[in-house]
Amino acid sequence: MNDHNLTLATFALASIMSLEQNRDQDEDLLLLQDVLNSRPFSLAEAIGREGGVFLKGESTVPKLVQVITAINIFIDRHLQDPAAALQAILYQWVQGDPRVSQYKETPLLALAEILQSIINNPHLLYELVRQVDIKWGQMYGERPYFQQPGQAPHPNDEYTHESVKQDLLDLQHKLRSHQQAEQLLANEQ
Repeated sequence: MNDHNLTLATFALASIMSLEQNRDQDEDLLLLQDVLNSRPFSLAEAIGREGGVFLKGESTVPKLVQVITAINIFIDRHLQDPAAALQAILYQWVQGDPRVSQYKETPLLALAEILQSIINNPHLLYELVRQVDIKWGQMYGERPYFQQPGQAPHPNDEYTHESVKQDLLDLQHKLRSHQQAEQLLANEQ
């Protein structure tokens, strides 16, 4: 068999296989059409059939929710907060911070900015501590101790200005270490 005959035979075989695939697809379409004709039209069913096409390759969870979740998971894993009031308020602050939406591809950069702004701004820190104290009181059914700026904290105060600032500094340090480790991994690849 010469090269020309081999090429013709290959082409003929490919054409036959293509016809068989088309016939199989036609049979599948006819079967689908029969099934759909026997059902009453429903908008929900139409949306359901087409929905798979619209979401192909995409998450059904909105990107902003994914970003907030990634930040909250980092906080959960790295913030030392046995009473969990600071964690709860930090979650709320993250959710309400407009910077989060600016870092959809790098959510931990948003957390770094949020932490930096709280640590560097005493008024923000005092407000955070006040909200944490309120949350602690709600969680444990006790009257919280509110430290005033410039005053010494109550001896039983779980969350003081200095203790919260130190917790945020520790979280910031862990965040930087995490980002450096990610950068090293990215450079190796």
